[in-house]
Amino acid sequence: QLRLVESGGGWVQPGGSLRLSCVASGRSLDYDAIGWFRQAPGKEREEVSCISSSDSTTYYADSAKGRFTISKDNAKNTVYLQMNSLKPEDTAVYYCAPRCTVKAVRSWGQGTQVTVSS
Repeated sequence: QLRLVESGGGWVQPGGSLRLSCVASGRSLDYDAIGWFRQAPGKEREEVSCISSSDSTTYYADSAKGRFTISKDNAKNTVYLQMNSLKPEDTAVYYCAPRCTVKAVRSWGQGTQVTVSS
């Protein structure tokens, strides 16, 4: 059974960067698309980015385009989300899951908190 654990969140000033990690255990990520999602206080959970299992095709929400980069290290069974030029509106709990859409995810992990403020 695939288990994913998020880490790498924290506090950063506007304009700063963070790299989130999604470490998989239980089986290889070779066969799963992995998505990053976030939920801000008082808002619904939303898709941020996704990377396919086959050819590593990537998807980004408009809010993430040009600032965030998703990547996968098969040797480490880990998916990363590099976040640059962070804005206060990026503040949220970030989650990863083996799906690319919120409605397809059956269960969520604990996530990792990202806070962007001065």
